[in-house]
Amino acid sequence: MRDAMNSLGGDPNKINPLVPVDLVIDHSVQVDVARSENAVQANMELEFHWNKERFGFLKWGQLHFIICLLFRLDRGLVVFNTNGLLYPDGVFADSHTTMIDGLGVAGWGVGGIEAEAAMLGQPMSMVLPGVVGFKLTRKLKDGVTATDLVLTVTQMLRKHGVVGKFVEFYGEGMSELSLADCATIANMSPKYGATMGFFPVDHVTLQYLKLTGRCEETVAMIESYLRANKMFVDYNEPQVERTYSSYLELDLKDVEPCISVPLKEMKADWHAYLDNRVGFKGFAVPKDLLGNVAEFTFHGTPAQLRHGDVVIAAITSCTNTSNPSVMLGAALVARKACELGLEVKPWIKTSLAPGSGVVTKYLQKSGLQTYLNQLGFHIVGYGCTTCIGNSGDIDESVASAITENGRD
Repeated sequence: MRDAMNSLGGDPNKINPLVPVDLVIDHSVQVDVARSENAVQANMELEFHWNKERFGFLKWGQLHFIICLLFRLDRGLVVFNTNGLLYPDGVFADSHTTMIDGLGVAGWGVGGIEAEAAMLGQPMSMVLPGVVGFKLTRKLKDGVTATDLVLTVTQMLRKHGVVGKFVEFYGEGMSELSLADCATIANMSPKYGATMGFFPVDHVTLQYLKLTGRCEETVAMIESYLRANKMFVDYNEPQVERTYSSYLELDLKDVEPCISVPLKEMKADWHAYLDNRVGFKGFAVPKDLLGNVAEFTFHGTPAQLRHGDVVIAAITSCTNTSNPSVMLGAALVARKACELGLEVKPWIKTSLAPGSGVVTKYLQKSGLQTYLNQLGFHIVGYGCTTCIGNSGDIDESVASAITENGRD
């Protein structure tokens, strides 16, 4: 566009966004270095090396357009405050923008073309979506985490069919969830197919605002505004009957610990996956080879691999690593494992990629990061990493053992 403006004799500098635009890079970090105190710095340096041309282009854009605030890869996700003005909404191009719906801010990620149109001041149009009402009752049992809840909710919504729809959560069970739990569910809306999973503002939201440094005056103003506009939910008051396109209901007491699917299903299906024909949940391993053992040497140490053995173990994904209860729970499990003398096999590629530098601070101040490090879960960066396939290469000896013995 600037070339076209220049060829017409105009000022190419006039081609600029008409709205504030900020660029945050967090998806590109790859786990090239793991199990090291220096992993964050080493992975950042390698990232700039692998993508020198890309970052050079972004730097050029920062200097020539009135847009970009280019954030370093070791900062995690951020909130913008420009000249005292906060931006509570906007147009976002990240699929997990929906985390803000846990705060009562309606938002979702759009495609690059839509984002470019908004930058240039063009309107965005959309078909009015159906809204699915998802009622939550009672509370989670002890030992059940937000991750277990979000996997259960995802399974229900996928079965119901919510592609292109809004999901609004309501019910007395909402008062039993922390804001981090709500944000965890909202963040997963791309995985259950909805445009967004929305949680209205309530007392839990106001508590979060106070916890994160908002003054009493600001919080009181927000509450008054939302109450006046009937956008605030107070579970101590009679609830207004809502009308939705369709309805779902979940008793939080029924949620069980999950790994992608309920544990009972996982155990029952695992062996069937191995000898099913190639495809979804199928690897076509002949039954007479299911007991095969691959023997190899890992840095001078004899090692073995069997079907189903873990070779990559990552604590990552913004869904999990921005939730304090889940992260501290993982760290406490690590401490207990260390106290019992348990160890992680050295050939397993372990990593920890928090969604925010705040996670690093509370893990370090609590003394729990020491136990994670002892098990090999050193912090490797801030971003999606393994969750989007950026796990980096596994050790060559492990890779060879898998490829050479996988079907023999």
